[in-house]
Amino acid sequence: MKSRALLGLLADGQVHSGESLASSLGISRTAIWKQIRRAMDEGVHIETIRGKGYRLLTDMDLLDAGRIMHGLDAHRRSVIDLIVLDEVDSTNAEIVRRRRESGIGCIPVCIADCQTAGRGRRGRQWQSPWGQNLYLSLGLTFRGSFAMLDGLSLVLGVAVAEALEQQGVPDVGLKWPNDIFLGGSKLSGILVELQGELEEGVVQVVAGIGLNVHMKDGAGVDQSWSSLAMAVPERRWCRSDLAASVTSSVLDAVDEFAEQGFGGFRARWQNRDIFTGKPLVASQGELAGTGRGIDDSGNYLIATGEELVKVRAGEISLRVQS
Repeated sequence: MKSRALLGLLADGQVHSGESLASSLGISRTAIWKQIRRAMDEGVHIETIRGKGYRLLTDMDLLDAGRIMHGLDAHRRSVIDLIVLDEVDSTNAEIVRRRRESGIGCIPVCIADCQTAGRGRRGRQWQSPWGQNLYLSLGLTFRGSFAMLDGLSLVLGVAVAEALEQQGVPDVGLKWPNDIFLGGSKLSGILVELQGELEEGVVQVVAGIGLNVHMKDGAGVDQSWSSLAMAVPERRWCRSDLAASVTSSVLDAVDEFAEQGFGGFRARWQNRDIFTGKPLVASQGELAGTGRGIDDSGNYLIATGEELVKVRAGEISLRVQS
């Protein structure tokens, strides 16, 4: 969004004349009007008051790189390479492009106000309206094999859930293998993608996290969903603070995972499992049974009669049987 600076001036919710806005930004009143129209076309609600000026009606929560960095401890600030963008095709794709430019030992982190081609698991489109949610990706490096990637999405789910709980969000649930739920509706999703080829036991991945924050209109979303603003309306949510909290929690979890493996995360994931004890069916319909949680490797266990069947992430999707 090219009118970000303009929206920053309007963010106080007061009436601002076109003349004062033009003076502050060093552009003409005609240019101000064009930016107002562009913002309105992109879904921002702005009231035009004849003879007085413009007032922003949308609750504006602009990303602030300085505030995000301030929310991290000194060590994290020293190792991440943060980029905050107005708009990008995909934060995961941006990490791939920028990773070559990041210094050795640096962790590239990309956060955007909008994605034009956001993606979820199995290539599904991820709704990414401007200024509403958190779209965050990290470039992570591990020593090990591809097998560790199945457990990684569960580890990240625990990290996001714990960050939300620290922010006062109650009853956070996890849906195997990569979704965060609130009250039976999807709040957040995780996409882990392999970057490059395996070289000498080094695995490079891009971890993308989408978190619904302010969104209240989900036209085009084909499943039950929620947002922090809908689930916890009494709280004034700040995306920059959430970005810092989620980033810190993820990096802490990744360090623990790299040093100790998945074992320390099993119980933490299991305690939030929304599938346990429920009748489940695989997306292909060839497997049905009762949810029994995960094993030490992060595989999901389904009881079919007296047998426990292991399901690996990436093989099939599970849903509650209707």
